Amino acid sequence: MYNILVIDDEPSILTALRFALEDSFNVYCTPNAPEGLELIHNKDIDLVLLDQYLGEYSGLEVLQAIKNQNPGVLVIAMTAYGSIENSIEAIQRGAYYYITKPLDINSLKILINKALDYQNLSNRVEDLTKQMNEKLGLNNIVASSKAMNEVFKIIERVKDLDINVLVTGESGTGKELIARAIHNSSKRISGSLEIINCAAIPYNLLESELFGYEKGAFTGANQRYKGKFELAHKGTIFLDEIGEMDIQLQAKLLRVIQEKTITPLGSEKSIPVDFRLIAATNKNLSDEVKKGKFREDLFFRLNVISINTPPLRERREDIPALTRYFMKKYSENFNKEVSGISKSAIAVLEKHNYPGNVRELENIIERAVALTNGDIIDISDLPREILGSNEIGLSSELVPIYVGDSLAEAEKKLILATLKHCESNKRKTAKILGMSERHLYTKIKEYNLEEI
Repeated sequence: MYNILVIDDEPSILTALRFALEDSFNVYCTPNAPEGLELIHNKDIDLVLLDQYLGEYSGLEVLQAIKNQNPGVLVIAMTAYGSIENSIEAIQRGAYYYITKPLDINSLKILINKALDYQNLSNRVEDLTKQMNEKLGLNNIVASSKAMNEVFKIIERVKDLDINVLVTGESGTGKELIARAIHNSSKRISGSLEIINCAAIPYNLLESELFGYEKGAFTGANQRYKGKFELAHKGTIFLDEIGEMDIQLQAKLLRVIQEKTITPLGSEKSIPVDFRLIAATNKNLSDEVKKGKFREDLFFRLNVISINTPPLRERREDIPALTRYFMKKYSENFNKEVSGISKSAIAVLEKHNYPGNVRELENIIERAVALTNGDIIDISDLPREILGSNEIGLSSELVPIYVGDSLAEAEKKLILATLKHCESNKRKTAKILGMSERHLYTKIKEYNLEEI
């Protein structure tokens, strides 16, 4: 049976919930927040029903303490004083749901079961993802989108085949991570993965880096130097930005690929090498071939298997998971406790086009974690340039909505406040509210707001 903890300072509530739930769950009850935290630690609690007013303790503070102690515990927040502000903040801090008293027991039971089903599904997905990542060496690739799942499938098929792989895609899409995943999941994992950026090293130095040199081969060559191909014997060599390689060096690379031997500079002796080659580029090599900047025969040799890493704008569903990954990474780096991000901030991140792809998102989150004063990243922590030139200035204004207000009244208040904030600009108002302009005009007429 699942373990449920009720934290509420009203004895009658504790008694009623214990009686209502004890046939289906192991129920623990306490009016005391510190005792509740101790129970969570000692009793392997699955779900907490948490009152938001606990005398000297704020329910939001207790919620944060629970999540800090055990992020996997589900929390359903309860209060007799419902407010939009508190409900939003509770959800932002990690609550699964927010309900108001008096409680409907049947609805509460349904909600608890849904929450536990959700948790079970999340745990299964997490376990399967972890197993797949461990199997494929994808521990540093955070993705669940359809586009990236196709990439994972190709990696699984080719990981143990000694054929060349060309990884394509825009800068910042994670091409090196794909190369590492192929190597780490392959039969060559006991060998070395040697990485070299062809764009970062001048031609004359790149040749010696790739093939090595003998002592005395040139001025300053005071000892024998092993090149990347020799170091990658029985392993993998990854040539990043292969499209930037000088065309003369391309001819030498082609010969190494064909003959599986290298000749270090200053040597007349060929050395056999057993390597698996992975290359990457952000250029269209077919176009480079047509321009005479890339050898056609080398292109065909490299492009046996092609893996395209999709840009982040084509897999926006990965943005929330990537954001959480980077928040955790930089919270640890900066020794801060940034545990969440607001819905408005996530909405902004999901709309941005990311010309710098995943690398750009990482930089944005690194900056936000470094600069935020709280434990939740908000829209104000994001760089202004990603908000877009047509975005409205930020507002901290709250719209008062009370228990007893109808949905229509709440909607009217929100539309009115947003219209005023946008200085009656209907297009901007509709964009912020997530509705079409036509729908907004209908609502303005329905609520007699034409004069605003």
